[in-house]
Amino acid sequence: MERSMALFLIIGIMWCSLISQQVKSDGTDHRYRTSEPVPLYANKVGPFHNPSETYRYFDLPFCLPADVKEKEEALGEVLNGDRLVSAPYILDFLVDKESEVVCRKKLTKEEVAQFRTAVGKDYYFQMYYDDLPIWGFIGKVDRDGITDPGEYKYFLYKHILFDILYNDDRVIEVNAKMDPLSLADLTEDKEIDVEFTYSVKWKETDILFENRMDKFSHASSLPHHLEIHWFSIINSCVTVLLLTGFLATILMRVLKNDFIKYAHDEESADDQEETGWKYIHGDVFRFPKHKSLFAAALGSGTQLFTLTVFIFLLALVGVFYPYNRGALFTALVVIYALTSGIAGYAATSFYCQVEGTNWVRNLLLTGCLFCGPLFVTFCFLNTVAIAYSATAALPFGTIVVIVLIWILVTWPLLVLGGIAGKNSKTEFQAPCRTTKYPREIPELPWYRSTIPQMAMAGFLPFSAIYIELYYIFASVWGHRIYTIYSILSIVFVILLIVTAFITVALTYFQLSAEDHGWWWRSFLCGGSTGIFIYGYCLYYYYARSDMSGFMQISFFFGYMACICYGFFLMLGTVGFRAALVFVRHIYRSIKCE
Repeated sequence: MERSMALFLIIGIMWCSLISQQVKSDGTDHRYRTSEPVPLYANKVGPFHNPSETYRYFDLPFCLPADVKEKEEALGEVLNGDRLVSAPYILDFLVDKESEVVCRKKLTKEEVAQFRTAVGKDYYFQMYYDDLPIWGFIGKVDRDGITDPGEYKYFLYKHILFDILYNDDRVIEVNAKMDPLSLADLTEDKEIDVEFTYSVKWKETDILFENRMDKFSHASSLPHHLEIHWFSIINSCVTVLLLTGFLATILMRVLKNDFIKYAHDEESADDQEETGWKYIHGDVFRFPKHKSLFAAALGSGTQLFTLTVFIFLLALVGVFYPYNRGALFTALVVIYALTSGIAGYAATSFYCQVEGTNWVRNLLLTGCLFCGPLFVTFCFLNTVAIAYSATAALPFGTIVVIVLIWILVTWPLLVLGGIAGKNSKTEFQAPCRTTKYPREIPELPWYRSTIPQMAMAGFLPFSAIYIELYYIFASVWGHRIYTIYSILSIVFVILLIVTAFITVALTYFQLSAEDHGWWWRSFLCGGSTGIFIYGYCLYYYYARSDMSGFMQISFFFGYMACICYGFFLMLGTVGFRAALVFVRHIYRSIKCE
């Protein structure tokens, strides 16, 4: 069974590597002869500050080409909101053009109003030329010296200059510049005649074709950016060193004293009353309440942890290069489906260890614990996108593909993993025998309750990653490029270490207070960083971004809620596993009767 799962994972990674390719130009080898057509696709338009709110290029009344053809797209491209169609511009290889007319068009009052609204929201367009991205704004707003928004002047760019660099028979770089002198006045509601034109300038360069994407990859590696990233790493490392040093010094010294004290008590007076964490040795391994939910959370967290590790591995080997974000979505869908067997195995094996009886129900709960909230969120957000006619609305065919992957891959592997977990026959390793009746937990101060402990547990891991969070948010919810996956991997490892250590420390303090309900507490404390990340979402939205509108608010907070929930499950699993190893170790070191 384990070999079958490993085989599925290997196949999945190979599949991701093959299908996670950037937008392809009709299967060519990117070599062209003079005057040969080079594929140019118009992708989408949308408000610059609302990255999720994008629309099809021809939803605005631009000039239509003679034959509008939609390009077939991979699953990840559709999930990314890409909708490529043939563009109205003809950029043949090495053919310069000067003020070539695309079309002459009379814009109606409605079309003028449509363009004016788009210009007022800072709409940009995106195209792909030989797989290279092109951006530009469709117009500008003249606000100079004007305080009344009602007196702003709105202009539409009529002329685009394409600057294209080539090396031998390959396209290396393309830039689109808007002519600030060629404008159409959209301020008034009246029909206007517009002549859309473009120019093309070809220039030779010595940049190799293999390095043409380097300017995007190196954008996030500029010196001033790297300084901030390294400051983030140093900040995180200092946090880890201080925390681990504190724990190693305090806990080891305290534990050593505890071991000496308990050994002395055993030798001097057998009838002496026990205190501290040894006092609850008969209850510390008493299985938690709601064991099916607990096991399902561990299974889902283990799967999400495995998914994250694989995503980092793919990122480090260069699969997720800039402007190939469709690859990330494809990898997420495929690897999540293939790792569902891990969730089934982890959940069911643990559920059987804690003497659960209905493993089938536990398996169903495991399959729905993360996918259920994600599905509900997706249905709501997809409905919003359909109402806005945005490209974020998934076509019916794509939804069918995802459902088929879920039915034909995810669930069968989940069931196979569950069966393997049930048949593993692994017993729970408890160094101490559990008493028949639980001891009463003494009344504790308010700061030892669950919520304050979660606040303390989540703050330190969050403080180790918050600087890097800004760059991740600016990349996912903006237009900044993020490619320093090595630094991100280091930050992720630091996050895991800090989460494990702080959970162990709080678990020890909890047991020392003779509170044996550490199972759920360790999970909640470990996962509490996800709540802090969601709190950062609120700060980022209102203080660090210019996003606005119901659709963007819905997408930002909806999908970030799912991501933070995933972090909660994953880090909660890490926290519990670390606490379990620690608790087993300390109780194995003393005599328990």
